[in-house]
Amino acid sequence: MKPRNKIDYIAISRVIGLILFMVVCYIFVHYNHAYFLNESGKKVFGSTYMTMNNPFFDVINDEIKKEVEANGDILITLDPALDVSNQNEQIYSLIDQNVDVIFVNPIEWDKIKPAVKQAKEKGIGIIVIDVPIDDEKIIDCTITSDNYEAGVKCATDMMKKKESANIMLLEHSAAKSAKERIQGFTDTISGNDNYRIVNRAECEGQLERAWPETERMLDETGNVDVIMALNDPSALGAYAALQVKEMADDVIIYGVDGSPEVKYMLKNGDVIEGSVAQSPISYGKIAIEQAYEMLEGRTIPKKITVPITLITKDNIDDFSLEGWQ
Repeated sequence: MKPRNKIDYIAISRVIGLILFMVVCYIFVHYNHAYFLNESGKKVFGSTYMTMNNPFFDVINDEIKKEVEANGDILITLDPALDVSNQNEQIYSLIDQNVDVIFVNPIEWDKIKPAVKQAKEKGIGIIVIDVPIDDEKIIDCTITSDNYEAGVKCATDMMKKKESANIMLLEHSAAKSAKERIQGFTDTISGNDNYRIVNRAECEGQLERAWPETERMLDETGNVDVIMALNDPSALGAYAALQVKEMADDVIIYGVDGSPEVKYMLKNGDVIEGSVAQSPISYGKIAIEQAYEMLEGRTIPKKITVPITLITKDNIDDFSLEGWQ
């Protein structure tokens, strides 16, 4: 009978010890990398937007990144993917990494406020992007456009072009900026019986959610003339649904962003009737400019408003189709 192989407990313990050592090293480096960069004299910035599944935020972040890298500094970009608990964790992580400034586009301000407050208490600069927040004690600067006025502009243009309309809304009620756009639209038509909201749906501003939600609404309420979408991705989702339902010739769509895709459709006479142009390029440039000013010890404005413009078929030739404003 052959003797049984003895278990080499010493070898196993060494392997386990090595694995644990590697895990500890990874955690240490992951959470302290920015700290050491900070200690070396580099400025370290963190950014967390509600989602990176939206080219608007990609453009903002790219503008910030260009300037940061040109100065030899570091930008840590995080994507909570529309999950407010993820965004909270990301802010606490950026605090642990000892960043100098956090750029934040809040998913739900009230739910991330404690994390932002802690960052401020640690001496970290806070710049809020694209969401109007009135809390000057914990925010250094808020950069927004007039979201309410964007909704007003869409409604006013629609009323010039249609004497009456059955209207569907694509919303993201948890996001203050999106909520204000829809509020501006509905307030403008309020009290006029010629314009009726016949259906509305939450889509989180995502094309892939707006598409099926619009199809569902069209099945429920076939008689529709106008779709007001909180942003351009949801407007494009509505357009896709109308194509599937073979209703693209009967309905007009308004959005907000002034994205290259929507400008192209406006130029070519498609179902998109108008989009209120924001300027993510300006957002990004202003945000990083203010961040560096703050780090130099200079006073920066508490609120900065980026101008907006309604783009329609009438003035599309005044805008470049190649990119964002």
